Amino acid sequence: MSLTYSAMMPLHASAPHFKLQDVISGQEVTPETFKGDKGLLVMFLCNHCPYVKHVEDEIGKIAHEYRAKGIGSVAISSNDIEKYPDDGPAGMKEQAIRASWDFPYLLDETQEIAKAYKAECTPDFFLFDKSLKCVYRGRMDASSPGNGQPNDGKDLRQALDRLVAGQSISEDQKPSMGCNIKWRS
Repeated sequence: MSLTYSAMMPLHASAPHFKLQDVISGQEVTPETFKGDKGLLVMFLCNHCPYVKHVEDEIGKIAHEYRAKGIGSVAISSNDIEKYPDDGPAGMKEQAIRASWDFPYLLDETQEIAKAYKAECTPDFFLFDKSLKCVYRGRMDASSPGNGQPNDGKDLRQALDRLVAGQSISEDQKPSMGCNIKWRS
């Protein structure tokens, strides 16, 4: 595990397009097919990362709660599945069941989508408004394995609440941190 901070794509940037298969349903997903009336949350996650495992239950709660408020959610795993087979489709399905995720979980085998989003770590969060412009990128909260901080999604929830309410979101955003994305050689 190598601690890495997110690169934080520029605010107001358009969500890079993708067309990836959901490992749970088998359906192809694009940002347009899963955005809600208010926006879209794109999360870069994986099965083996202790930082993701630490927050995976809260991720499920947030995605479920905000879907009812008009925010669609998708997760993408971009790790090299040859070197990290637990991050392949079987491990992804097991994780989604374990964490009660009810949003698409997409495999980015080419890693092109992670590069387009400037994703660097897992977890890495990107929130887009209804026009698919980036309004938040960064951490879920101050919690990480063993630091004793509340695992409550405070930072991400604050951004989501402001987006849902049609309010501006502070540009003072802290990067996410976690395991580096496992790039293919």
